[in-house]
Amino acid sequence: MAKKSRKQQTSGPTPAIVALEKAGTAFSVHAYEHDPAAASYGEEAAEALGVEPGKVFKTLVAEVDGELTVAVVPVSGSLDLKALAAAVGGKRAAMADPAAAERTTGYVRGGISPLGQRRRLPTALDASARSHPTICVSAGRRGLEVELAPDDLARLTGAVVAPIARG
Repeated sequence: MAKKSRKQQTSGPTPAIVALEKAGTAFSVHAYEHDPAAASYGEEAAEALGVEPGKVFKTLVAEVDGELTVAVVPVSGSLDLKALAAAVGGKRAAMADPAAAERTTGYVRGGISPLGQRRRLPTALDASARSHPTICVSAGRRGLEVELAPDDLARLTGAVVAPIARG
């Protein structure tokens, strides 16, 4: 079996897209030109796609009582670590080491998707997601987003839906 070139590996469907297709979930893919100088991946995505920042959600990896946990919050806000810990039945939360997040999820920072991760992690989705018919999350690569119903995202990731964002 021939090895894929680097270009082929980054141009095919991501594990997130494969997971959505396999589940038969309705979704759409939105691509944009990623600017490496962008200060915020999520805000860049919202601006590039012409979508309000409250509808674009970022995927953050935290440690709750020593266990890696995914938090999905709007790019217009920030993660409330205490609320995340409470939502997943923990006591203490802190942001995870970026290298550990990349290694565990199989994605690079700025392109971590809550879907299709190398190892499924406990996940919490901010409750504000339900105020939108669809939301956008990373499709597993910088410059690529998937849009889907928040309840589909929660179902596919096994997410707890709770108020975990501030702002």
